[in-house]
Formats: sequence, C-alpha cells, structure tokens
Amino acid sequence: MEARLESIETNGDATALMHNIGARAQAAARMLALAEPRQKAAALRAAAKSIRKESGEILRANAEDLAAAHKEKATPSFIDRLMLNEARVAAMADGIETVAGVHDPVGEVIASWDRPNGLRIERVRTPLGVIAVIYESRPNVTADAGSLALKAGNAVILRGGSEGFRSARAIHAAMVGGLVSEGLPADAIQLVPTRDRAAVGLLLSGLDGMVDVVIPRGGKSLVGRVKAEARVPVFAHLEGVCHVYVHAPADLEMAKKIVLNAKMRRTGVCGAAETLLVDRKLAASHLKPLVQMLIDAGCEVRGDETTKKSDSRVVTANVEDWSTEYLDAIISVGVVDGLDAAISHIDQFGSHHTDSIVTDDKKSAEIFLNNVDSAIVLHNASTQFADGGEFGFGGEIGIATGRLHARGPVGAEQLTSFKYRIRGSGQTRPG
Repeated sequence: MEARLESIETNGDATALMHNIGARAQAAARMLALAEPRQKAAALRAAAKSIRKESGEILRANAEDLAAAHKEKATPSFIDRLMLNEARVAAMADGIETVAGVHDPVGEVIASWDRPNGLRIERVRTPLGVIAVIYESRPNVTADAGSLALKAGNAVILRGGSEGFRSARAIHAAMVGGLVSEGLPADAIQLVPTRDRAAVGLLLSGLDGMVDVVIPRGGKSLVGRVKAEARVPVFAHLEGVCHVYVHAPADLEMAKKIVLNAKMRRTGVCGAAETLLVDRKLAASHLKPLVQMLIDAGCEVRGDETTKKSDSRVVTANVEDWSTEYLDAIISVGVVDGLDAAISHIDQFGSHHTDSIVTDDKKSAEIFLNNVDSAIVLHNASTQFADGGEFGFGGEIGIATGRLHARGPVGAEQLTSFKYRIRGSGQTRPG
C-alpha cells in the first residue's frame, strides 16, 4: 500500500486513479442495491467485530497521526476531533452495530394509491447510488459514513484529511474485511489512497457522472469549497452557530446543566453552543450564575454590556462574535428582550443548524420550536444532541441545513431517493 501510495503522489496519476475508483464504486452500487437486508446487516456486524479485533492497530495508526498533529502545533479542538482511544473505538463499533439493527429503508413503500383507471401506483425508496464523502480530522467519519451508506444500498468513496490519513486507513481496512467475509464487494466502501489534493477536485466534478452526491464533513473552508465547486448535489452545513436561549420562567439548575453541557461537553463538534441568550427578565437571577459557571469551567465569555457587568472577567463581544463558530471553549453571551428578540437574533446571526430554548413556559417553547428555522430545535435539552446516533440512526454522515432532500442528521433513510412502481392490467392513455 505504501509503495503504491508514493507512486500515485509522485506521478500525479490522480485522474486515472479516481476514475478507476469511480467505476468500481458504480459496479459495487449495482450489487448493493439488490443486496438483501439480512446480508447488509450481517456484513455491518462483521465490520464492527473486525474493528474491535483491530483496535490495537487502529490506535497505533491514530497515535502516529496525533504525533504529527502535535508537531504541527494543532489546536486543542483539532486534537480532540482527531484523537481516538479505546472508548471511542468501541463507540465506533457500537455505532456500526446500531446501524446494522435499524430499519433498512431500501424497498420501503412510502405511499401507494389506486387511480380510477385501475393503475396501482407505489412510491418506493431506492439507493442514491455512489456517495462521495470528503472530511477532515474526524476518523470516526470513516465508520459512520461507510456503514450508513452501505445500509442504504449505496457505494461510498471516502476522502479523509491528510491529518487523519493513517487512522482512516486502519479503520477502513478493518471494515472492508468484515464486508468481504459476508460476501459483499470490497469496493462498497473505498478510501482514496492518496493525499493528492487533486482527488478532491475530481470528486467534486462528479467523475464524469459516476458520483451521485457529495457530502463534506469539516470546517467552513472545506464546506465552502465543496459548495462552490461541486457539480453534483451536496448535503452539507457551512457552520454550526448554535444557540441556547434561557427564557423566563426557567429553572436555574436546569439551565446551568444544559448550558454547561451544550458548550463544554465537546467544544469542537458542530452541535456545540456558540451563543447563550438570556431573557432580560432573568438577568438579575440567572445571568451571573450562568456566566460564572462557564468561566469557572474554563470557558472564555464574550458578552454585551449587561453581561460584562455580571462578571469582571467577561470580554467585550464584537459584532463578528455573534455569528462565529468558535469550536473552542469560547461563548458569546447576550441579554435579549424576550422571545421575539431571541428568535430575531437567532435568525440574523445563526446558521440554521441547532438551537435550544430552556423554559418552563410550554406555550413560549412551542412558539420557539415552530418559528426558529433550524434543522434541529430543542426544548429543555442540550444542543449536543445534534447527532444521528442520539436520534436513533446509529450514526450520521453529517448534519444537513439545506431545505432540499435531507435536513438534520443524515442517516440511512436520508441516503435514499425513490422511484414509482406502477402496475396495470393493459391500460393505455386515451388520445
């Protein structure tokens, strides 16, 4: 593998390589579209078993990636996204097994009806075909994307970031071993075996019609490039500027628990809260305890004038802060004049990703849930539930914030399209 990799990178043979990968993916997709649900589930369980068996090799590869990242002085949030440990590898395998057990969407009849002329029409779920997933320093995406694509009968081409290349290769090798043991093609899940950046451009071009959809998983620059250059449909979100709004009346202890988890559980994930809004009616009772809690937990708080008065350690927030995805232990905190002002702020500065309201007022909560135009809206729960695994999907390829086809966590069902099956008894259309 290493010798072949070096040859590809040295000779610039990316075009031939990628077209070969695309052709093999198309052939695998045709087989997967007809695979029985039991076979796909068995292959995924075998892949999970293989990942557990190869956990030592996966962790060794990840240690090499981490050492290189530390040498390049990567940020703590970057290191957190890249890092694997025994628990995270086990969670990867658990996620694949969960995907194996969820409902298989392929062939499901979504709707059916009879026409007056006797025609029977059915709308049936079908695979998308070949999916390209382009991602950065998240080794778990290799497992999530591979398992979900396969569950939905799709072949997938994975192009991971150079920083996690060794980790992704070890995970991919383990997964493919499981698939092959159950009779599915190794080409069902392919990992681009080169760090040549030209490979990304070729995937975005659609490989002359061999790629049906592209899914980016990474930072703003990657997603922005994919959206700008892709010649095939894209499922993506550009940023996760997520909000928690504490609205009167609200239980302070619940609010503290939710806000701390939403911001600090994992600061580098797209569902991490980046802005805290507090109802002015609660400024006297809730603002100071919330701000103190965040700062004491190691989070920098950037606030408006009212927030600054609550704690001398608060830094002044500028206009850019309200629309910034920090992906770090930093949060913007502001006081707003009630529900309408909070919704207006989220609409102006948010990214339509995930937003939460903490309140005991169910009527206001319903207004928030109905009026905030985000892919995921929550009441009395942390924004860090923006995750396909937490939705019962087993995992996710990403969070889609567009309004077409897929929105929210992209699981197996979202990786299908549909066709119409029509059964007749000799009907012809009158002239």
